[in-house]
This record gives sequence, structure tokens and C-alpha cells, in this order.
Amino acid sequence: MAAGCVAPLRSWEDFFPGFERFARPDFKDVSKWNNRVVSNLLYYQTNYLLMGVAIISLVGFLSPLNMVLGATVVILIFLGFIWTSHNKDFVRKFKKQYPTVFILSILLSSYFVISMFGGVMVFVFGITFPMLLMFIHASLRHVKNKLENKIEGIGLKKTPMGIVLDALEQQEENFAKIAGLITKGKE
Repeated sequence: MAAGCVAPLRSWEDFFPGFERFARPDFKDVSKWNNRVVSNLLYYQTNYLLMGVAIISLVGFLSPLNMVLGATVVILIFLGFIWTSHNKDFVRKFKKQYPTVFILSILLSSYFVISMFGGVMVFVFGITFPMLLMFIHASLRHVKNKLENKIEGIGLKKTPMGIVLDALEQQEENFAKIAGLITKGKE
């Protein structure tokens, strides 16, 4: 895929098959759980985007000013956290070691700023709810063909989700593993 491409839309049967394709993640192995979430975020990114757009559109239709305010605050705080993590070594290490806590920090900071303007419910339903649904699905969805998904992941690095995951530094380990898988496959 070329830079800036959008990943293909996965079929409903692939995105939400029967319950046998969902499994509780291993909460004791955070690295494995993180890899599952990152793989699913990359693989189903267009499905997640459409789901998020639908929810954000509905909330935005009901409260447009608060939705614009909420989205602006979250984007600015996200960019501020990313800028800080690139300029402050201890923040960068923290982001790398605790990505979930880093994202929760962004969301909590956004929540407090938005609460000053009275748009908390819009934040909860318009911004946090789609992210929560994506995280739950990405955590529970069991990947069927790991090698195929990893190889496809190589081309997904410059997609919107790939860019966000790069900013959060969540792809470097995955791509090192992919390179290892390809090398083993060639031998």
C-alpha cells in the first residue's frame, strides 16, 4: 500500500463472527495482549473508523457545538502529549512502557478540560464510547491467521491507524517480529 492509503473494509462475518472467534485476553501477559490489540487495530481499522464515524455523527447531530469542542480539545491534548513525549525522555519511556496509561492520561486530561465547558456527556458518548468499543473488540477478537495478518500489517504502516500507532510508538516491536517471521518463512 502506498503512503496515506486506507486499509480494506473487512466483511461483517470477519469483523463480528460467532462468539467462538472471541477470547478473553491473557491479562497476565500484557505484551501479548498489547500485540493482539495493535494487530486488530491495524487489521480492522476501516471497520473501526466507520463505527466511530457513525457514533460521532449521531452525537454530533444531537450536540454539534459540544462535539466540535470535544474533538478539538482531544486532538490538541493528544498532540501536546505526543510533542512532549518526543521532547522529554522520561515521558517517551513512560509512553513506551505503559501505552494504556498514556492514552488514559490523554483521555482524563481531555475530560477535565471539557468538563470546564460543560460538555462531559458529549465527551463520554461521542469520543470515549467509540474508543472503548474499539478497544474491547480489539482485545477480545482472536486473530485467525497470524502470519497473514502480520504480513499484511507491513503495508498498513502508513494508513491512518498506522500513523496513530507510530505516534504512540506501538508498532516498532510488531514490525521487528514481522521481519523475523518473514525471514523464518524464507528459510
